[in-house]
Amino acid sequence: MYSGGVMEERRDYVTLSLPAVLLPPPAAAAPSRSWRRRWKQLPRLQRVVVVMVAVGLLVGVALLVTTYLSGPSHSSSLSHTPQPSHFSYKLENNLTPPPVMVHLPEPHQDKVETVPEEQALKDDPGHDGRDQIVPPPGLPQKRSARQEAVVAAMKHAWKGYKTYAWGHDHLRPVSQTRSDWLRLGLTLVDALDTLWIMDLREEFSEAREWVATQLNFNLNQDVNLFETTIRVLGGLLSTYHLTKEQLFLDKAVDLGERLVSGFNSGSGVPFADVNLYSRRASKPKWGPDSSTSEVTTIQLEFRDLSRITGNPIFEEKASFVSEHIHKLPKVEGLVPIFINAQTGQWRSHSTITLGARGDSYYEYLLKQWIQTGRTVDYLRMDYNESVSGMEHLLAARTQPSKLLFFGELHGSTKNFVNKMDELTCYLPGTLALGVHYGMPRHHLDLAQDLIYTCVQTWLRQPTHLAAEISYFNTQPNTMDGEDFYVKNNDAHYLLRPETIESLWYLYHLTGNTTYQDWGWQMFQGIEKYCKVENGYTSIGNVRSATDTKPKDKMESFFLGETLKYLYLLFMEDQTAFSVDKWVFNSEAHPLPIYSR
Repeated sequence: MYSGGVMEERRDYVTLSLPAVLLPPPAAAAPSRSWRRRWKQLPRLQRVVVVMVAVGLLVGVALLVTTYLSGPSHSSSLSHTPQPSHFSYKLENNLTPPPVMVHLPEPHQDKVETVPEEQALKDDPGHDGRDQIVPPPGLPQKRSARQEAVVAAMKHAWKGYKTYAWGHDHLRPVSQTRSDWLRLGLTLVDALDTLWIMDLREEFSEAREWVATQLNFNLNQDVNLFETTIRVLGGLLSTYHLTKEQLFLDKAVDLGERLVSGFNSGSGVPFADVNLYSRRASKPKWGPDSSTSEVTTIQLEFRDLSRITGNPIFEEKASFVSEHIHKLPKVEGLVPIFINAQTGQWRSHSTITLGARGDSYYEYLLKQWIQTGRTVDYLRMDYNESVSGMEHLLAARTQPSKLLFFGELHGSTKNFVNKMDELTCYLPGTLALGVHYGMPRHHLDLAQDLIYTCVQTWLRQPTHLAAEISYFNTQPNTMDGEDFYVKNNDAHYLLRPETIESLWYLYHLTGNTTYQDWGWQMFQGIEKYCKVENGYTSIGNVRSATDTKPKDKMESFFLGETLKYLYLLFMEDQTAFSVDKWVFNSEAHPLPIYSR
């Protein structure tokens, strides 16, 4: 069996002596034997660990290969749904509705839960009250061509203001004069953050110097609490958050300490006016009551002031108003437009509208909830109830085009009136923002339908500018087939931003470039019919391209809101002012979102 060998028997094993055989050269054999010998010399635990690591690497490689190979199949399965960033929709005419919108990004899932205090502090490294976000970069990315056009408009408006109205509230660009209302340099302060966002640093430095040396609140002057809060206090706070310059915070604190006296009423609901010198509040000169939208659209600003300074008085006063109104009776979540500051009760028989004196109440329900980290549930509930009430009681469709609009309820019997203010066109943006934060998905359908109506109130006019108020036809075979009409007294355009604001929200949240295209058409209307040699003017008649009747006034919100939202609408990078980080007040001043 083993020829040529000798077998030698031992007690517990057998040894075979084999004849010599030829082996491979030592250099080739040594590594193999050495590797096996070293492997056997390793402790068993180390060998187990090495084997596990090797198996893990193999599994990882296998998963990567599988994902790569399955990618095209997965993509093709979704090919029927266009993605937001790839929308390329050509406007054939002003009446063509936008394409069916793709879904918004998944809403925040913690929308109805109160954030635990421990988690809030963990998420908020600046939980001493200071803002939590990093300001946008000082130098913006390359502007788009449309943005450059908006910047040119801002420079033109600013040049006229600087030349003829520096330090005053408003420019009268046709007569090359100025006008004052609050005597607070309204246009300048309202425009501060717009200048910063557009990177107009020379103009910003000029404005900053005026704020530092000339802005004085120690005036024996009655000012409207609401307008001063959203424009001046909001502008100072926003600019502080963007620049981190103490100057703007100091001015905001000085103003806030004067304005807070407006809450010294019998009910805690603020009066309409405040004297900045005496710090005494009073009812408006035109009547006994305060406007509902005014007393409920100051909370973002006063809360932010408390969070920055650590002084709770501002937030406490403002939040009390929201809590008080939460407890008052409503009509399916909808509120009358007047409230008495002394009694804290609604004026009987008041109109219910989403336009003037009612509008921003609904806006600030949602935005306060967002600002507070989605932790104050009654704000969310009141907002959702109000939208349901809007759908049930105010929504209607026109003839013949079935345009969605929201009318009004008048008098004690709450008769439906088929009119809608241009101011109401803030609502599509608010609805879309709510869906982004987890509100019912069908609110987006309302937003899309309503923004289309709002855009038509602009683009169906020969000037491509919207009238202040439109009346809508709900009866078939009337008005020669027109969906809406404008009365003589309502035909003015005041350089308002609301429709443009909503276009930005919808573009920002969906990526549908149709909204940019509509905004560009509207901007062209402003350029053609409102631009004059020394700025931009409101006009008295949007229904005529040849007889616009210039009103000789450039509103502060044209620089603070309209041009800002146009600039943001045409911005290619939408991350700098993400609605996940900023909440914009009613005057388009961005404020930080807090975690609690």
